[in-house]
Amino acid sequence: MSGGRTAALDDRVLPAWLRLLLTCAWLALAGCGPSPPLAPLTAGSSVLAFGDSITFGTGAAPGDDYPARLAAISGWQVHNAGIPGETADEARGRIGAAIAEARPALVIVESGGNDFLRRRPEAAVKEDLRAIVAAIRASGAQVVLLAVPKFSLLGAATGRLPDSPIYAELAKEEKLPLIAGVLAETLSDPRLKADPVHPNGDGYRKLADGVAEQLRRAGLLKKP
Repeated sequence: MSGGRTAALDDRVLPAWLRLLLTCAWLALAGCGPSPPLAPLTAGSSVLAFGDSITFGTGAAPGDDYPARLAAISGWQVHNAGIPGETADEARGRIGAAIAEARPALVIVESGGNDFLRRRPEAAVKEDLRAIVAAIRASGAQVVLLAVPKFSLLGAATGRLPDSPIYAELAKEEKLPLIAGVLAETLSDPRLKADPVHPNGDGYRKLADGVAEQLRRAGLLKKP
C-alpha cells in the first residue's frame, strides 16, 4: 500500500469529533498568528480624521480639536472631516468623497455616538462601520478604529462609560488596530467635559495624547 493510501486510511479511522477538533485548531492557528508590524508614517503624511462632533471638536475653541493636536504631536497633515450630529449610516455615504479629497495614507474612524443616542441597533451601526472600513481599504489607505462609549444612565451616574463592544468585535473580525478606552475615559471625567457628550479643551488634549500613544503601540507613529 502506498504512503498516500496509508495516510488516507489513517485519516478515515480518526473519530469524526477528533477530525473536526483538529481542523478547527488548524484554522485558528492559521488565522490568528501575529500580524506583521506596521510601518510608521513619515512626517507630512496625509491622515484623515473621520467622524462626528467628537472629531470636529465641539465643546472646545477652534484649534483645540483632537485632530489639530494630533497633527502637532505627529508632524502629519491631519484633515479634520468631522461633522456634528452625523450617524454612522450618514458617514457611510460620504467616506468616498472624504478620501478623494484628502488622499490619506491613514484614516482614523470615530463614529457611532449619535447612533447610540438615537437608539439605533448596535448591530446596524457595526455593519455601517464595516462598510466604511471596506471603502477605506479599497482606496489603499490604512484604517484605525477609535472606540466610542455607549452612553447610559448607569454610566452617567457612576462616571464610568465603557466602550461599546462593537468596536472590539469589528477590530478583531477585520484585523484592525483599535484605539480603545481613551474616549470613554475622557468622557468619564467631569473636569474634561464641556457638556455630557463632548470634551472640553483639556479633554481633547487628553484624547489626542491617548490616540497618539496607541498609534505608537500599533507601529504607525514613531516614538518621540
